[in-house]
Amino acid sequence: MKTQIIKYSVVSVLVLLLATGAWLITDYNRFLNSSVNTGQEDMRLEVRPGQSLRSIAGDLYYHGMIEDKHVFYFRVLARLRGNAARIHIGEYLVRPGTTPAALLDQLSSGKVMLYSQTIIEGWRFRQMIASLRQNPAIVKTVLDKSDQEIMAAIGHPEQHPEGRFLPETYRFPKGTRDTDFLKRVYDAMATELNRQWQARAKNTNYPLETAEEMLILASIVEKETGVTEERPQIAGVFIRRLLKNMRLQTDPTVIYGMGDKFKGNLRRRDLRRDTPYNTYTRKGLPPTPIALPGRGSLYAVGHPDDSKTLYFVARGDGRHKFAETLDQHNNNVIKYQLGGRARPFSSMPANKKK
Repeated sequence: MKTQIIKYSVVSVLVLLLATGAWLITDYNRFLNSSVNTGQEDMRLEVRPGQSLRSIAGDLYYHGMIEDKHVFYFRVLARLRGNAARIHIGEYLVRPGTTPAALLDQLSSGKVMLYSQTIIEGWRFRQMIASLRQNPAIVKTVLDKSDQEIMAAIGHPEQHPEGRFLPETYRFPKGTRDTDFLKRVYDAMATELNRQWQARAKNTNYPLETAEEMLILASIVEKETGVTEERPQIAGVFIRRLLKNMRLQTDPTVIYGMGDKFKGNLRRRDLRRDTPYNTYTRKGLPPTPIALPGRGSLYAVGHPDDSKTLYFVARGDGRHKFAETLDQHNNNVIKYQLGGRARPFSSMPANKKK
């Protein structure tokens, strides 16, 4: 009698196990063939640094994308498919109709949503840093530190940061550290500068001796004009001035040297106040770049125009009037800057000032 009871119990357990197993297999297959719940719209899923597969599955349940009982299925599926160890951090766009297997493939493919950050030509280093602070996709670790601390954090201690980062629009996944982003932008400028230096026009009458000098002069050209076709002309003026040992006499360098003392109005006494960046009082290039030059300005410095102009003045419409002689230039200043009425200004010869 006892033997029959035991056999009956064993058979019952086996039947129960088989039934449970059959149900689990059926339910698991139903899970595989279902879609994660995103409603009628795309949903965003973020995989954070260091997040485990268990935590990711929990997030899917928390956001209502899978049912509670499917959390375990999702983890099993990831283990069976080999996706568990290949999941990339970042933010993913999950579209309606995505199956659990397709979602795992998406997470392990690294095809994350990308955010953008535009670095504007002519920005100063600190303007770039201020913009990065406002980007919610970037993890901030050094942006509140000093220039020297930031440069040390990206592997370039003791280097002046101005001009070292290439202006353009960069795409990156959410959660990118500020140091990684800055390294990328720094390396982009180093690569572009080297390319432009190697591709410069080979001319015996070329005063720049290093790529560093190209970067400095390109930053000045960048600040002098935003008109693409004027850049080679501006660069040509400065190249010829350097060849003739003339002072560059460019306002943007003076403004940069004034730092916080510049309040938006450059006065004649500011042009006379000597700083390492005052190209009215000192010959040659300033000690560092004064802004972030773009590709166009780098190219212009490497391929300056071959005219004879030595001067230019702003016309008031965003463009400049160029001149070969000082007399022509002074007349242009009177016409475009002084409203046609002659009066003393910085480049007028002393014997003509009243």
